[in-house]
Amino acid sequence: MKFLSFSAGGSAHYGLVDGNDVVDLAGRLKYPTLKALIEADAAAEAANAAKGAGADFTLDQITFDPVILNPGKIICVGLNYEGHRKETGMTQHKFPNFFIRWADTQVGHLESIVKPLDSDQLDWEGEMAVIVGKGGRYIPQSEALDHIFGYSCYNEASLRDYQKHSSQFTPGKNFPGTGAFGPHMVMRDALGELEGKKIQTRLNGETMQNATLDMMIFPPTRLVEYISSFTPLSPGDVIVSGTPGGVGWVRKPPLWMKESDVVEVEIDNIGTLRNPIVNEV
Repeated sequence: MKFLSFSAGGSAHYGLVDGNDVVDLAGRLKYPTLKALIEADAAAEAANAAKGAGADFTLDQITFDPVILNPGKIICVGLNYEGHRKETGMTQHKFPNFFIRWADTQVGHLESIVKPLDSDQLDWEGEMAVIVGKGGRYIPQSEALDHIFGYSCYNEASLRDYQKHSSQFTPGKNFPGTGAFGPHMVMRDALGELEGKKIQTRLNGETMQNATLDMMIFPPTRLVEYISSFTPLSPGDVIVSGTPGGVGWVRKPPLWMKESDVVEVEIDNIGTLRNPIVNEV
């Protein structure tokens, strides 16, 4: 099943997508948002509600919203692929490196990533988003997979000059309209094993990042284990699991995203997230 959050007719919805057809679950279930459905562990109920239902919308009739509109936490992982760590010259650490993104910086599939007025150093970071299904604290890695509801694509677009103003990444990671999340979420079992699953980022059709998910230094299960050791995880929380090598700022000369560019993040068994770049006005 592919879940998505979307807007249509001036109101927010969520549902299931199959090809070009969208079934609106907000009108069929008691859960007001996708996050609420996840919290209720109601995937089977969603499947039953959609069974035999006709399409309420087609994809060209909706606006894609970020998959989870209102996550309690968005926890981003830095330097989680060895290729990216090496290209940045950063030190290898025993534990994952984290920073926080705010929910109001997110945009959906096909919506614009915004290059701000104050910086020309807008960079791409194609990543896999991990959506928490069952919350908890002190979750052992051996049980962590049971706490993952699904996966999506994420472009953790970054303003590199602001990121480097200090040792803390937060300013460069939280400009409005820079966290692209979508187009939909697949259930955990739909992804399967990480081994051999490609993650790619393309800028104007040219491949910039090309790796496989098993190249992560800390896999999603380890991230769940470690994060839950210092903060409780809740249903609908989002873990943005890190970007492979191939970002723009390490190139010679650096390559930045600019207005009219189109950036895509594609992950096997999940889908393709596509966003145009526009200038802030």
